[in-house]
Amino acid sequence: MTDSPPRRPKRVVVAITGASGAAYGVRVLELLHTLPHVETHLVVSHAGALTLGQECDLTVRQVGALADVIHRPSAVGASIASGSFPVDAMVIAPCSMKTASAIAHSYADDLITRAADVCLKEGRALLLLVRETPLHLGHLRVLTAAAEAGAIIAPPVPALYARPASVAELVDHTARRALMRLGIDELAPVPWTGLTAPGARPADD
Repeated sequence: MTDSPPRRPKRVVVAITGASGAAYGVRVLELLHTLPHVETHLVVSHAGALTLGQECDLTVRQVGALADVIHRPSAVGASIASGSFPVDAMVIAPCSMKTASAIAHSYADDLITRAADVCLKEGRALLLLVRETPLHLGHLRVLTAAAEAGAIIAPPVPALYARPASVAELVDHTARRALMRLGIDELAPVPWTGLTAPGARPADD
């Protein structure tokens, strides 16, 4: 009787682009870093590196310490650029409209958009934390096209019902909701249990 081959770790690609909201990508990496059975692949665009420095006082090298594998955005021959390399999900946090547009139109001119295109063609989960407002008609058409291709459009809308006490809590909840949508339920936020009027007894009492 032969031994079965060891199960590979779950692989998640995390990309950070130049839109405002670099903290979302950092928090996603921090959360995934706590799971020993998840292998993370990080790609930071050139504009994303600038935003990391501006908003988080972090370098790509510092953020890369949270990932298992780091890829250059120009490395279009990297493992994650091929559908033969098994990947379970990809999240782009934040996702600029430029990147969303490239994905929607299959314009894979760098590793982020190529890896995203691979996820779509292979039927793998691709979640875009699109960070832009207000949205004009061109933006809406781009996001519709990306959704029609199979992408999950998840703007980082704050969950104020959770009564966050800080920006960090807002970012954490959004990052956890994104990972939950990708099927990583062990990182899900505390679930909503419904409204209760002051002085009222729970419905199941």
